[in-house]
Amino acid sequence: MDKMKDKKQNKRINGGHRLLFFCILCLFGLYVAVSYAEEQPQREQSKTKVILLHTDNLTYDQYRHPGAQILTGNVQFQHDGVLMYCDSACFYEATNSFDAFGHVKMVQGDTLDLVGDMLLYNGLDQLARVRHNVVLTHRESKLYTDSLDYDRLYELGYFFEGGKLVDKDNVLTSDWGQYSPPTRQAVFNYNVKLENPKFTLISDTLNYNTLTSMAEIVGPSNIDSGDNHIYSESGFYNTQTEEAILLDRSIVTNKGRKMVGDSLYYDSKSGVGEGFRNVVYTDEVNKNMLTGNYCYYNDSTGYSMATDSAVAIDYSQRDTMYMHADTFKVYTFYMDTDSMYREVRGYHKVRSYRMDVQSVCDSLVFDSRDTCITMYRDPIVWNGGQQVLGEVIKVYLNDSTIDRIHVIDQTLSVERIDSVHYNQVAGKEMTSYFRDGEMYETWVNGNVYVDYYMFDDDSLMIGLNYTETTELKLFMKERKMEKIWMPASTGVIYPIVMIPPNRLYLSNFAWFDYIRPLNKDDIFVWRPKKSGTELKTSYKHKAPLQSLDQIKKK
Repeated sequence: MDKMKDKKQNKRINGGHRLLFFCILCLFGLYVAVSYAEEQPQREQSKTKVILLHTDNLTYDQYRHPGAQILTGNVQFQHDGVLMYCDSACFYEATNSFDAFGHVKMVQGDTLDLVGDMLLYNGLDQLARVRHNVVLTHRESKLYTDSLDYDRLYELGYFFEGGKLVDKDNVLTSDWGQYSPPTRQAVFNYNVKLENPKFTLISDTLNYNTLTSMAEIVGPSNIDSGDNHIYSESGFYNTQTEEAILLDRSIVTNKGRKMVGDSLYYDSKSGVGEGFRNVVYTDEVNKNMLTGNYCYYNDSTGYSMATDSAVAIDYSQRDTMYMHADTFKVYTFYMDTDSMYREVRGYHKVRSYRMDVQSVCDSLVFDSRDTCITMYRDPIVWNGGQQVLGEVIKVYLNDSTIDRIHVIDQTLSVERIDSVHYNQVAGKEMTSYFRDGEMYETWVNGNVYVDYYMFDDDSLMIGLNYTETTELKLFMKERKMEKIWMPASTGVIYPIVMIPPNRLYLSNFAWFDYIRPLNKDDIFVWRPKKSGTELKTSYKHKAPLQSLDQIKKK
């Protein structure tokens, strides 16, 4: 019995708690509602009476229309400077309102004209509800809908069952929208579509100004104009000039080229695009990318550039190449012809990384005609354990690997064996040929010096071959020297234990492992050569040209 009493008591307590909680919620809701109502400004009611200016017939029917004057034939009202016309109406003078039917028309000055089949007008609140075949005309703009509420106090018309705004060359449709004649600002929501002879814009939410022809993008939107496509969730689009200012990682695409950035500028007419902050420009046709904090491109000329943390990425080959410089510029020649080709130019502090090859230089040019990268000013190229440097280096690519490397002036090729021993070849000019990423032949010409270590069949180092000659050909197999060819030469072979210290390295030997890019992120870290190890430019002296008069005097 005691347990039963306890259960009943607990139920009463729990029920009381629930009732108390419910009352608190109700009081809180009432407080919020009252507070919200206090915060909202009271709608100012018009003190001006609706005036009946004309009607052909006036009758009363207190049974069917109590308190109404029944008007038929050429009915005309006036209220606060607005004239309203209709075929018939029920006028409620006591409430300062009327219901109008047939050929309804509301005219405000010489700029606003509103027509429809039915009008419910409240003169106190200055609200006009127009239904069926509604057309709102304001200057050059026309708004078509089936249901429109027009608020004369705030001069704002809004539709909620689908509408169409026709303005100059633009036609905008949506499920819901509003239009303000004083500001000429329109807001469209749900299934928004803006059609223009030159483009189409589809969105979920759009703000549009009929005075400036400017569309404000405030939701996921797609703009298509020929080959151009824009996706944006925030930005502005000028429908007359076709210029766009886009925010929040918008995307612009054109003929396989795509630009993404924190903010973008794009001109559809000129094909000029600019990106700011964290920009990625992708050429999906040629399979390369430019990234940086500022990018520019011109579709009509095929010119593009990137700077401020700029990176050029080529993924057309089996392995992706990453290249960083202060600035990259891409030029297109003979645009849209069979002879079209491109040049990529990198300026200052260039560093590149690919699995099989890395390089540094001050500037370079890549030519798509022969897939050649030409590097200038202290260039260095690494391939596996091989380092090549000179005044100018040309790297020729073939499919996914290096085809050959051509080094011009002050040539030095170094292959690291261990921390002390290096195979070295120096000369005026050198060309190395590669197969499947491995060097199989090297040709060196002009003042050739060679330091080459010899090994026995058990891969034990047995001596150093030092040679001086005018020309040299090295033939490699599986990263080992197979044979050497040279014309007349002088040289010495030193056993390992008898190598003089001054023969370990050639006079221009240098090993720049501290400069070499280690991975694709390391290309951003510029490490210059140590002081005194930079190449001194060699000057070529040419014989002076003799004039014809000088020859005759002789």
